[in-house]
Amino acid sequence: MPSRTWALEHTIPATEREPKLRTHGGYEWIYVLPGRLRMILGEHDIVMGAGEAAEFDTRNPHWFGSSGNGPVEILRMFGKQGERIHLPARTK
Repeated sequence: MPSRTWALEHTIPATEREPKLRTHGGYEWIYVLPGRLRMILGEHDIVMGAGEAAEFDTRNPHWFGSSGNGPVEILRMFGKQGERIHLPARTK
């Protein structure tokens, strides 16, 4: 049976909403495009800039939003539980 992985580009506007952590089955990979992303993952409160990526098990409590005065654009990829995203290394 082929695996199902979903990918989408998402723009998160700058807001001052209260973070609400959530959990669900699966695995997620996030790549930050323009802007700054605030991600809360369990006990960790992380700010990521353009070109940075995170990979995590979505059973861990998580939330993300814009960090700063403007929106943040991200690329999100979801996979079923236990499936991880692996990028091949470039050779010169």
